[in-house]
Amino acid sequence: MIFVDMIPLSDYGQLSLLVPGLLVLAYIGNAIHVWYRLRHFKGPTSVAWSKFWLIRSHIKQTVYLDVAEVCEKYGSIARCGPNWLVTNEPELLRRMYGVRSLYRRNKGHVAYQFKPGHDNIISVMDDGKHTRLRSKMFAGYSGKENDNLISSIDENVMKLVKLIDEKYVASGEEFKPMDIGRKALYFTVDIVSTLAFGKSFGDLVTDSDNHQYIETIEESGPVIILVSVLPWISKLFKLPLLKSLLPSEDDTIGFGKIMGFAKETVAERFGPNKKSQRDMLGSFLAHGLTQEEAESEILVQLLTGSDTIATAIRVTLLYLSTNPRVLSKFLDEIAAHSPSSPITEPEAKAMPYLQAIIKEGLRLWPPSSALVTKTAPPQGDTFNGLFIPGGTDVGSSVWGVFRNKKFWGEDANEFRPERWFGLEDGRRKEMDDTMGLIFGFGKYTCLGKGVAMLELNKVFVELLRRFEFTVIDPTKPWKCLNFGIFSQSEIWMRVSRREKQL
Repeated sequence: MIFVDMIPLSDYGQLSLLVPGLLVLAYIGNAIHVWYRLRHFKGPTSVAWSKFWLIRSHIKQTVYLDVAEVCEKYGSIARCGPNWLVTNEPELLRRMYGVRSLYRRNKGHVAYQFKPGHDNIISVMDDGKHTRLRSKMFAGYSGKENDNLISSIDENVMKLVKLIDEKYVASGEEFKPMDIGRKALYFTVDIVSTLAFGKSFGDLVTDSDNHQYIETIEESGPVIILVSVLPWISKLFKLPLLKSLLPSEDDTIGFGKIMGFAKETVAERFGPNKKSQRDMLGSFLAHGLTQEEAESEILVQLLTGSDTIATAIRVTLLYLSTNPRVLSKFLDEIAAHSPSSPITEPEAKAMPYLQAIIKEGLRLWPPSSALVTKTAPPQGDTFNGLFIPGGTDVGSSVWGVFRNKKFWGEDANEFRPERWFGLEDGRRKEMDDTMGLIFGFGKYTCLGKGVAMLELNKVFVELLRRFEFTVIDPTKPWKCLNFGIFSQSEIWMRVSRREKQL
């Protein structure tokens, strides 16, 4: 107070001008510092100064294309934000994701807290807790402690076949257009809900989005992915006014209803009359997952295991139905092997052309395309002679990795299963190692990889041995959304039965 009293009143006007000026200078100084530390990485002009480019790209749902273009134009490690780099270098990604990697998750992962305020294996930032969660769930995902894993998938494969056969097969002048985009998602949602909740949502039986789960995810997906760029947005949803907009376990439709299912399903495994089953959830709990952790993790199963694998199915069926040469070779392989129905996993793995088809579908349209970043260690990192300062967020251009012409050849954008044949051992290993990044790597390898491959190994054989699919309008094959994962719909096809089932 004495100091304030000593300031002449005439000087207050000068101080009122000085303080804003100092704030502006501080902002400019910080901006120059941020630009300077990553000045040796090239990128679009504006990205060094603000996140506007990233935000616009996410809002337009073109970030997977935009960052791939940035890597192609400015280099395999390029700048896409003030403190953000993006790379299409498989070796750097393996370094970032490796078990002993010093790169860490950052605040952007709060976007993947599917149950607000509760971490899960995707959102948790603490490496130790992440490792403990993985160890508790590994056996359940592997199928070793799940007696009904394969039978659940087989049952839903045949439900999909039945739905198509009874409702959508056309003959003569009949017109029964089928959106294979939606049917593929009903299929994966029913499988994951069976594995996660012990009972299917029944979308294939009713041929509908029974709980409006799909509709809700497509509406909320853009918000989730934007929070990964601007994590502070998540704090706004803690305000009373906005908190009411979040899904609730008491909701009768949408994601809130699924949260309620998760809570009820897990609660049945606790208490005096608890159920004990040899299924995925039973395995999680047997290995020490708490009730709260289990509720979050079965939500993760549904959100990460439905649209992702549905994308692989949609894309691959679209490529097969528009590529007579590849389809003919695939049908010949089915006829030559004459697998059982449903096809078993060993039978599928013995069909090399099927395996190449699955790889090409995954390569061209990676199920997850989010620009998920990891933060460089405090001491920084050096890759190919370029120093990445500590604290820098480095993201992956998944699209860029799998469509890089320098790696895959000039035909990188072509669906060509033959690229996987006639390879020298060194080149085969290089391609297989890179393809492994589809499901993450090291400590971030997707636990559901085995389940996903089981689905893919079965569904194409069972559908194409019975049906012919024709795209109704090749000039407009689908409607495609992207919010870190793809959601394709309106893939209208005409379906007819084969004269002789293979």
